[in-house]
Amino acid sequence: MENGKSGVVMIRFGELFLKSEPVRRQFMKVLIGNIRSALSSHGIESTIEDNRSRILVWSDTPDLLLPLLNHIFGVVDIAPVLMAEPSVPALSAVASELAKWRLKPGMSFAIRARREQVPGFTSQELGAAAGGAVLDAVPGVRVDLTHPDYEIFLEARKEGGIAYDVRIPGPGGLPYGTQGSALSLLSAGIDSPVASWMMMKRGVKVTFLYVDTGVYAGPDCYHNVLRNFAALSSWVPGIRLDMHVVQAQPFYDLLMVEQEPRYRCVLCKRGMLLMGQAFAQQRKYAALVTGDNLGQVATQTLQNIVTISSSVMVPILRPLIGYDKEEIISLARKIGTFTNDPGDTSCGVVPSKPATAADQQVIETVETRLNIKDLIPSLLQSGYRVSAMNGKIVPENEPGSKSKGWI
Repeated sequence: MENGKSGVVMIRFGELFLKSEPVRRQFMKVLIGNIRSALSSHGIESTIEDNRSRILVWSDTPDLLLPLLNHIFGVVDIAPVLMAEPSVPALSAVASELAKWRLKPGMSFAIRARREQVPGFTSQELGAAAGGAVLDAVPGVRVDLTHPDYEIFLEARKEGGIAYDVRIPGPGGLPYGTQGSALSLLSAGIDSPVASWMMMKRGVKVTFLYVDTGVYAGPDCYHNVLRNFAALSSWVPGIRLDMHVVQAQPFYDLLMVEQEPRYRCVLCKRGMLLMGQAFAQQRKYAALVTGDNLGQVATQTLQNIVTISSSVMVPILRPLIGYDKEEIISLARKIGTFTNDPGDTSCGVVPSKPATAADQQVIETVETRLNIKDLIPSLLQSGYRVSAMNGKIVPENEPGSKSKGWI
């Protein structure tokens, strides 16, 4: 192996080590498949090598790999690396090469060395030798193992030696697609995109459902939903996501004539879950995902959550249930779904005084009177599909980008 050979990006993964060997093999297969899809969709030629505890991606354009690989679920961090023979002299030489690029007189440094299945020396001996090489190569620097200005990581493995000095965090979690499928109720707001992202991070393959309220929706609602949807697709590069839009204005027309306006929000949420359940059962999704956050709004009091949940039998996943709003906003900024100027995303159905503790039997009586359950099938027949990939909405003229009558 040529000493100091570059053009390689190393991927580290975390939780996969905790799995049994058959499960680990399956998860690694999915993770590597997701990496291949990401690179292929951007026209990047590469070779992927699975060294059990590390994944190495070889490419003539390693800089193009970084913004893709750190958006792949299951990746803990990535690092551009230099490859060398797994020996003390070779790795010490590469360490001094790295130090010449980044280390300046007056700075402190540390060598973080590890050895795995390579005989003849210890990790401590490798670190000491590499540290000496750096001191010789860059005069005026000092060693500080506790709070260094600069760190070099060396790994001596049977597959080869690896040297790097930067780690770029990935999202972590589990490889996308390893935990079954769910349907997420996506909105123009902050919470539901974050909830969707959290389930995607845990390996759930997510399809989206947007309930369009028609004339009752603020003029910027649909634009914001598409923006949220596109942003989420950037976290599964190379994989097309689908969002199904229900044109549900007839449902909201019914709610607006209800004699008890305070029940509209609870009826709305129950209706959305009923639509989601019908679609999920048709497509065999295992669960629904919502952005509910306990106590945040009237429909999210504990009693109202119970009343709303009783409308369906399919499991409901609420990953944000115990989060503070600021925690959710922080995640939304990280994900790319937060905006300081969402425009007008108001809802014309919300009453001035929504019920905060709606009785389940009363709500069911109102639903029966309005024939809401009978309306759901016809609403679903009017829907259409939109697709997104790599952070962008797929143009309508591409095959499968938008289709009518999806159930």
